[in-house]
Amino acid sequence: MLYVVIIYLWAAILLYLLLGGADFGAGIIELFTSPKNRKRTRKVMYKAIGPVWEANHMWLIITIVILFVGFPEIYSTMSVYLHIPLVIMLMGIIARGTAFTFRHYDAVVDDMQVLYNRIFVYSSFVTPLFLGIIAGTAVSGKIDPHASTFLPAYIYSWLHWFSISVGLFTVAICGFLAAIYLIGEAENEPDRLRFIRKAKQMNVAAVLSGGLVFITAYLEKIPLIEWIFGNAAGLSAIIAATLSLVLLWYLLARGKTRVLRLLAGFQVTMILFATTVRHFPNIVMLKNNAYLSLLEHSGHEKAINMLGMALLLGSIFILPALFYLIYSFQKKDPEKLRPSAKG
Repeated sequence: MLYVVIIYLWAAILLYLLLGGADFGAGIIELFTSPKNRKRTRKVMYKAIGPVWEANHMWLIITIVILFVGFPEIYSTMSVYLHIPLVIMLMGIIARGTAFTFRHYDAVVDDMQVLYNRIFVYSSFVTPLFLGIIAGTAVSGKIDPHASTFLPAYIYSWLHWFSISVGLFTVAICGFLAAIYLIGEAENEPDRLRFIRKAKQMNVAAVLSGGLVFITAYLEKIPLIEWIFGNAAGLSAIIAATLSLVLLWYLLARGKTRVLRLLAGFQVTMILFATTVRHFPNIVMLKNNAYLSLLEHSGHEKAINMLGMALLLGSIFILPALFYLIYSFQKKDPEKLRPSAKG
């Protein structure tokens, strides 16, 4: 049952990156859109994420619950030593959701709309930035449980170039996913071409920031290159991601967008797999070559068994409802499709 829980943990992290990441990416796309096109971008964005944006955070909640119940030592270590970036990320989620709601449903359109827009786009950038910083810190080996002063314990553990570069890479990935998803929601050719350009720009940003991740990992003596390229599974995943990237650019150039979402999701899945498979089951790297393992630092067996059963049973009810929610909002309005009567 322990491996069932671990699979759900990995899947929840992946789905939050794919779905929640695209959600954040919509705000990132708006942030880097010219003022004259922002209104049109918002219209497409509301159609794409408006009905289901809150459901995306379900994956984050599942991740937190799995760590809290199934791996309490890992949860407490990250909560204590990374409480500052965690709080910033959570504040970004709250600020972003609040601004999204108020700017869309506020009964009075006034200067406050400007404030709502700024909060939304900047929190859309800050939230995945610190999500990436937390992920980078978890594998950086910078967390020092034996630190006796504030700065080494709670600041230097996450405020370094490697974690920041991972944060920037996460921002670029979110923007790329959002642009790819929004291409299929565009109702006219100018918007579709604009989102294609954004997808290309964000993909270039992801490649550049990904290169920065490797450079900072090398400078800070983090064995990222060995983790990814030093084993057949990781190397195969990177090759698959690269080949799918070439295919994605080819389809973009040809104007074929039907399978772009699947390709983008596949790339992100392969990247996450490549960066985690080598050091599994170690999920948090501590200073002086210590680590926290999903196998060695799991909770009580009874707690793991109950958690696994809850996840399996919950999937039976939650997943069909989620798929139906997405399906129902993707259906075309029959009233809009009905020809208007004349005369």
